[in-house]
Amino acid sequence: MSVSSANLDYEQAGELKIGQVGIANLRIRSLDVPQLIREMRERVERAPKLFGRAAVIIDFGGLAKTPDVATAQALLDGLRDAGVLPVALAYGTREIEQLAEQLDLPLLAKFRAQYERVDGGAPAAAPAPARAPERAPEPAKAPAPAAGGKPGLMQKTPVRSGQQLYAENRDLTVLSTVGAGAEVIADGSIHIYGTLRGRALAGAQGNTDARIFCREFHAELVAIAGHYRVLDDVPKELRGKPVQIWLEQDQLKFAAQT
Repeated sequence: MSVSSANLDYEQAGELKIGQVGIANLRIRSLDVPQLIREMRERVERAPKLFGRAAVIIDFGGLAKTPDVATAQALLDGLRDAGVLPVALAYGTREIEQLAEQLDLPLLAKFRAQYERVDGGAPAAAPAPARAPERAPEPAKAPAPAAGGKPGLMQKTPVRSGQQLYAENRDLTVLSTVGAGAEVIADGSIHIYGTLRGRALAGAQGNTDARIFCREFHAELVAIAGHYRVLDDVPKELRGKPVQIWLEQDQLKFAAQT
C-alpha cells in the first residue's frame, strides 16, 4: 500500500527536504524500512524528472538509537530500488560516524543545519499538504534581505535547461524566464519577471523569511528553507498566474498576485 499524497506530511516515516544545491536530505523519523521505501517510491513515481536518480543524504539524527549496519544497508538498498541514490550520511554522533565508515559512505555535516532551530530548540515540524489558494497576507510582508547585506544578483538573460544560478547571501532577480530543467537558488528571496518552469529554491541557508515571486507559475519545484512542493502538489488554479510563495509556521503558502 502506498502512502497517499493527502497524508504524506503527517504520517511519513521520513521527511524529505531540498538542500542548497538541490540535494535532498531524508530525515528518518521512524526506522520502518518498508514504509520509507514505499514513500520514496511514490515520490519518484509522482515526479520522476525531479527525484529519479536524485542524490539523497540520509539523516539518522532524529532517532533515539543509531540503526545497526544490516538495517541501514537494507534501507540504502531499498532506496536505490525505489529510484534514488543515497550518497552520504548526515553528521550526528560518533555512532553515526562509525556507521558511515561501515557502510563506506561519506559523512556530511552541513545538511543537518536546515532541521535545527537557530536557538538550538527542537527540529521544525513537517509542512502540511498544499491547500487551496489563499489571499496574500495583509499587509504584504516585504522580503527580508539576505544575510550579509550584499546587493542582489540580477540575471538579465533566460536561465536555460541544465543551468544552475546561485545567489549567495543575497536575493536573486531574474528579468527573463527560468526554463524547464533549470534551477535558481538564493539564500534570500527570488524574483522572476517571466515564466518559472524549472526549480526555484529560496532561503537556501535556512532563511524562513525568504519568498518567491514569479509572473507566470509552472514550476517543477519550489522550496523555501528546505520545505518544498512539486507542481502536482500546487493548486491547479495557480498555474500560469503571477504567484507569491512564502513560509508560514513551517508550511508553504501560495497566493495569486494581482
